[in-house]
Parts: sequence; C-alpha cells; structure tokens
Amino acid sequence: MKLQREVFIVGVGETVFGRRKEDYDALGREAAFKAIKDAKISRPDMIQSAYVGNAHNGIVTGQTIFKDLGMCGKTPIINVESACSAGAMAVHLAIKDVATGLTEISMGVGAENHTLRRQKGTAFTPAMNDIEAVHGGVMTGKYSMRATRYMYERGATIEDFAMITVKNRKHATHNPHALYRGEVSIEEVVNSRMIAYPMTLHQCCAISDGAGAVVVCSKEMVKKLGIEKPVKVAGSVVTSGPYHNGPRDITGDDITEMTTEMLYKESGVGPKEVNILELHDAFTIAELLYYECMQLCGKGEGLKFLRDGQSTYGGQCVVSPRGGMLAYGHPIGASGAAQIAANVKQLRGQCGGYQVEPIPKVAMSHVTGGGLSGTEHAACTMHMLVKGW
Repeated sequence: MKLQREVFIVGVGETVFGRRKEDYDALGREAAFKAIKDAKISRPDMIQSAYVGNAHNGIVTGQTIFKDLGMCGKTPIINVESACSAGAMAVHLAIKDVATGLTEISMGVGAENHTLRRQKGTAFTPAMNDIEAVHGGVMTGKYSMRATRYMYERGATIEDFAMITVKNRKHATHNPHALYRGEVSIEEVVNSRMIAYPMTLHQCCAISDGAGAVVVCSKEMVKKLGIEKPVKVAGSVVTSGPYHNGPRDITGDDITEMTTEMLYKESGVGPKEVNILELHDAFTIAELLYYECMQLCGKGEGLKFLRDGQSTYGGQCVVSPRGGMLAYGHPIGASGAAQIAANVKQLRGQCGGYQVEPIPKVAMSHVTGGGLSGTEHAACTMHMLVKGW
C-alpha cells in the first residue's frame, strides 16, 4: 500500500501476556484505553474508525470490546480475522484510513483469550477442506520438516535452534509484559519435552492471552494532540500467500520474501538500516529462516548470523528485543498489534531494563497468518516504523 499522505503512531498500549482470567474484551479494552491515554485523546469518540483483530473468540468482537468505552453508535468498528496476522492487519487498515484521508485518527487493536475458551492441551482444529492439515501438516509438523531440512542443508544442530530461545528469553528478562523471562540454558531447551523433532517444548511458543492497541493519525492531528514523539509509518504491507502445486523450498518462505521486498520498496528503507525487528518466531527455526528471507544476511548465512551474535544487543539488528513470541507467548489475533506497540516504545526509548542502545531509529515488524494447503502461509503483514521527530 503506497501511503498517500504521512501517517503517525501517537498512542500504544499492551497488556501483560500469559494465562489471563479476564476475557478478550476486557484485555482489549485495557490495551485500547492505554493507547488512547498515551495519545492524549480526551474522548474515545474522537477516534473515527476502529479495527479489531481476533481469531477464535466468536462474533462482533470489536463491538464487544468498545461498547464500554462509549464508542458503539458513534465509531465504525470493523472486525478482522486473518489468524495470527489479524492484529497487525487491524493496524494496517487503520493506517489505510488515515493515509487515504478517510479519517484523521483511527485505531487498530488485537485481542485474544484462549485460556477461557479452549481446552488445555488441545491443538487448533484444522480446516477439514485443507488437505495438508488433515493429513498431519499442522503448524508444528510443518516447522519440524523445515527444521530438519535446514539441518540437512545448512549443518545446523538442535543446539543452534535452542540458542534462539535462550536469546529471546534473555531479551525479555526485564520486560513486565512477557510470560517467560530470564535465563534458560541451551541444555534445558534441548532436554525439554520433544514435540516434533527437532522442535522441543521450549522451542515452540506458548498459546497465551493478551492484547495490543495502536492509535494512528495524520500530521495535522499530531499537532492538535500535542504529541512530542510521534512515530512515522514508513510502510505497511499485507499480502496473501502464493499458491504452489508442486515441490517448494521449505528453507525459504516465499510470502515473507515477497512482503519484505515490497516493504523495503515502499518505505525506502534497506535491510541494513533496520535497527530492531519483531518477527513471527512461533518456532525457533522460523526466526532462523527469516534472517535470510528478510535480507538481514545472505542466503545460506542465517546460521552464521545467529552464531556471531548479530541478532542480539550489540549486533547488526536486535531481533525480538521484547522477547518475541517465544517469551511472550502467542495470543493468535493479538500478537501483531503487540509487536507494533513494543517497537514504538523502543523508538521512544521507553523500555527501561531492556532498551536497545543506542535508541533505534528504524523498527520493522512481521507476522504471518494461517496455514493453507499449497501456500507457506495464508497471509503476511509487515510494518516499517521510523522516528518522526
């Protein structure tokens, strides 16, 4: 999407992630209220459109979230479903409204509660018309195959994959919003329960509950609200996965490669200029693959990039400074919005205890959505943010 005018993020909010007793609507309101307050908005009905991403919590989720904020009847509220990409896609649509001049101020929210609505220990039911899923090609199985192929082609070991969990948990040590924080050893990760070789339990993100919210507005509204540190949206891209009817390279990810290329072109930012990155690290192998897909390093160089410490503090690009999904858990429809909120706080220098130094100038986020036979993923949403002051 080519932005027709400048769009800025002026308010963000997120909840603590984990097993929550509050349902998705309460979590969504908490994040939304924080974002509204952060944006210095005096009345919620100043927001001219709102989008809510959710995957598994039923119908009219947005209206359920916003009714107690006094926005129903005054604000068009649109519900967005695109599996894991839903929250980021909600933010994309809010950006689109402002970029096209439809609104001056809009909001995107992602919220989800699985604890109250899903039996513990059960997997998500695959679509019965998805031939890959019903024959065992569920997400864990797919990433297991990708990992074993990567081991064969690149010489990676299970200990290499474990390094990513160790890194991301360490990043989250002082992040109050993360579910898993602090030191974990490579041995602990490797020796945790095997899920699908070589993916052990600690190499798979937990399914958690939480919410994130983002308020976007025009340059004129930034001035009216008196925002001192607006974050500029340099690019916002949504794509759907290309269909394949034959063999494909599972050590790559065509939809991520395609979306990344579009985002770099739209934003005018190159891969070596990205200071921090929140990506879809649902499994350790995913992060390793995405280093190459996003051109942080060359094809076949992802393992060296990891081993050389280029994806942590002091490296070329700090990947998952908030701790990523491996530390936060993954409340499917909420993660994409929370990624963006976390990146905004890093650009503002508001992450005490886990702030990237020097304070980043450029932040990128990436989240894919859904499995679909014949594709790597059904959807992908990416954002590029830069300092706007």
